[in-house]
Amino acid sequence: MYTTLISAADLAGHIDNPSWVIVDCRHDLMNLAAGREAYAAGHLPHALFADIETELSGAKRGADGVFRGRHPLPVRADLVETLRSWGIDDDSQVVAYDAHGGMFAARLWWMLRWVGHPAVAVLDGGLAAWQAAGLALSTAPQSPRSGTITERAPLVTTVSAADVLDNIKGGKRVVIDARAADRFRGENETIDPVGGHIPGAKNHFFKDNLGPDGRFKDAAQLKAELAPLVGNPQDAIMQCGSGVTACHNLLALEVAGLPGAALYPGSWSEWCADPARPVATGT
Repeated sequence: MYTTLISAADLAGHIDNPSWVIVDCRHDLMNLAAGREAYAAGHLPHALFADIETELSGAKRGADGVFRGRHPLPVRADLVETLRSWGIDDDSQVVAYDAHGGMFAARLWWMLRWVGHPAVAVLDGGLAAWQAAGLALSTAPQSPRSGTITERAPLVTTVSAADVLDNIKGGKRVVIDARAADRFRGENETIDPVGGHIPGAKNHFFKDNLGPDGRFKDAAQLKAELAPLVGNPQDAIMQCGSGVTACHNLLALEVAGLPGAALYPGSWSEWCADPARPVATGT
């Protein structure tokens, strides 16, 4: 069972295994059609396409009309139905990949763990690693059978905006923001309507989890870099712009042997939508 990362070589050895499900998570926040177009142009053999906006996110507003963020979590039962439509069973090994250092694939990795499925890994180095190994792509359409995955107890935890606000007022949990340093400081904000960060949060840009080759740093290096930042991971909260790249930091923590941090799914996009919530800028 692969539960964090898998190399291109290891995946190639299982590429035709019918009990393995490969999912292409390529996406572009500024061009929502780009991921599907890239998939159509060439994807890993047997891979299915996951749409971050429609399949790996839920309604942006709750039943009360309150904005939940740009990529809120879907209802767990709805996610399970999506996973079944991809042919995923309880014993399936799932591999997610993208062409962006894992920033979108890690979202699916976390979401499968959220519905209690441990056998999910991210292709280390993504599409580039696959092609660098001389492995072929396919343009063949996929017609998956119906899967039988069931909803089980989550293997991960989440917190709400209210939990984060209470923590600011006197909690001891560290909040880690996965966005680039300039957006964390409140500079060059082009996605969300307000620049800045949650007061008291620390910054760890998700791309800092990667080496120059686009693969994750090894476990020892990740632990050396992340442990001083998060302290006890059981008391850490991961967030980003909309709950996507925070999952990259959660994956890095898992690789480092520092499991247990929670995700704030709404992240900055939800937080800054309420002017009553405090905002900090600078470092």
